[in-house]
This record gives sequence, structure tokens and C-alpha cells, in this order.
Amino acid sequence: MVEEVILVDENDNEIGLMEKMEAHEKALLHRAFSVFVFNKKGELLLQQRALHKYHSGGLWTNTCCSHPRKGEEVIQSAHRRLMEEMGFDCELELKHKFIYKAPFTNGLTEHELDYIFTGEYEISPNPNPDEVASYKWIDMNELQKEIEEHPENFTVWFRIILDQYLHTLA
Repeated sequence: MVEEVILVDENDNEIGLMEKMEAHEKALLHRAFSVFVFNKKGELLLQQRALHKYHSGGLWTNTCCSHPRKGEEVIQSAHRRLMEEMGFDCELELKHKFIYKAPFTNGLTEHELDYIFTGEYEISPNPNPDEVASYKWIDMNELQKEIEEHPENFTVWFRIILDQYLHTLA
């Protein structure tokens, strides 16, 4: 199955579909989402992206992220991918959406209108090894320290979201 992304303008109006890799090669703005799941202690569930991912393989990032499919509401896609990547689902709340553009050394560029969702979950996840190399729950102060000391270990969108929207996530 060819994966497509939904191309959008800066006002989130759909303007077409494009194969995912082509959109990343051409740096075209497309719809995406990032899910942040916390436990009752306020710890964030991080995933380490599978090593074979088309970009940012092996880097630590938020609980789940991806792109909605044609005809799929963004919230529906967030629930679907949370289950596909981390093996669980939970209630999600939309917090923000923002646009970012980040080129990678492999010639691809993420140019996304990214919806940020948060949720709460207490049980250990059952991650899909095709998507996730590892996971961990982390205290936000410890996470901030790790990012300050080793920003190269974390995805660019994750660092942007924490820098700009952390105060509204937990």
C-alpha cells in the first residue's frame, strides 16, 4: 500500500494528496500529528524510533506521531497510530497545531502542520517493533536535562514542541 499524506495550505485547507516520500523530498506542507501520553505521576511516555525509519531512526521522540489518511479525521488517525505503534489507546485532547519545517541530512524535509494531542495512560505499552525500538517513562525535569545535554538524541519536532508548548502539555 502506497502511503499518502494530505497536502495543506497554511490555513489547513486540503490542497491534494501526495505519496509520503515525495512530499518529504519536495518539502511540501502536509498534515501530521504528535501524541504526548502522560501517567498520573506526570511522566511522559517516550518512544525511540525504529532504526530503519526513513528519517530520525533511533532518535527519542514523543509517544506517537504520524500522518492522517485521506478521509480520516486527525483525532481518528492519532488513535489508530497510537494503537499501531504503542499497542494501546486512550482518550486524547487537542492542545495546539503549528507549522514547522526541518531539513534532514538525507535530503528529506519535514514540513508539517502538526496537531498536538495529549492523553493519560498508566499501563506499560506493547510497542510494535517495526515502529518502535524502545520506550521509557520519563520525568519532565529529567527529560529537559537530557535534551540540554544531548539534543542530537531527540527528534527535531519533539524538541520544537517541548520548547514552544511544554507549559500547556501536562
